Amino acid sequence: MSSSVDVKKQRYHAVIREPGPAWDASRSMREQDGWETHAAFMDALAAEGFIVLGGPLGNARGDALHIVDAADEQEIERRFAEDPWSDRLLRIARIEPWTILLEAPE
Repeated sequence: MSSSVDVKKQRYHAVIREPGPAWDASRSMREQDGWETHAAFMDALAAEGFIVLGGPLGNARGDALHIVDAADEQEIERRFAEDPWSDRLLRIARIEPWTILLEAPE
């Protein structure tokens, strides 16, 4: 079986982040303290290609899913630890390696 999936994509991981102890459930994501600095940090990770896709999940809890291009879990933990929201407003709930078997043609 041949595959058109690029070998580099095998470095992808799915990262689920959940609200931390400082998350205010009565406020939207953009109304949380420090939104601007968090958003700028996340935009920078996306601009450099570390975050490939990311955003809030459809639940009302505040969970977020990020697909990241990283060598291993340690790199992911290190990079997300630099987020101004890290541990206070968002913390990593799970990191899973993602093996891509299907890809739509371009």
